[in-house]
Amino acid sequence: MYDPLQETVPIKNRRAWRDLARILSTIFNPFLTALALFVILAHASARGTLDFWWLLALSTFFTSIGPMLYVFWLYGSDRVSDLDMSVRHERESVFGAFVVFYLLGTIAMWLTHAPRIMIAAMAAYTLSTLIVQYITRYWKISTHAIGITAPLVALTLLYGNQTLPFLILIPMVCWARVYLKAHTLLQVIAGAALATVSTVLFFHIFHVGETLPI
Repeated sequence: MYDPLQETVPIKNRRAWRDLARILSTIFNPFLTALALFVILAHASARGTLDFWWLLALSTFFTSIGPMLYVFWLYGSDRVSDLDMSVRHERESVFGAFVVFYLLGTIAMWLTHAPRIMIAAMAAYTLSTLIVQYITRYWKISTHAIGITAPLVALTLLYGNQTLPFLILIPMVCWARVYLKAHTLLQVIAGAALATVSTVLFFHIFHVGETLPI
């Protein structure tokens, strides 16, 4: 006897997994993860309320708000095909603009004597994005993997074992990008590796460890 559940249940299961992958991709968008990181860093290193808001405004403009508005403008003016910049050749020039944003943010923080931890994080974003821009000419490395890995590595370097449970988010986001066929397994692994190396490098250069230097 024909049982419609044999067909509908697998279809619903596939949709459920696809919806979960899309939710993870949206929530852990690189702009939002950068925003979350700098909220934490600004709160941890600020000398007072006004200092917190100043550091937060400065960092998030160059890492989240500015780049995000730029991407929305590109999409609204039909300069990119979608907000994820799925077409590889469209990504190179966009990442070039991101490098400028992050570099200006690093310089602005340096000139305003921001906490070393803020400068180190911004510099790590600059280096990662510069490398991504070059790689994008030939290969579509995962920025979602970079976006979730960099903040979690930074927080692990600062807070140690306290942040270990959150590291599960890295394979979850990487799985989502592969499941949606936005990237291959190697592309998400490469993104996570790049974020780890650049974050550890600049935290070492600026002598940031499991303390919050001002």
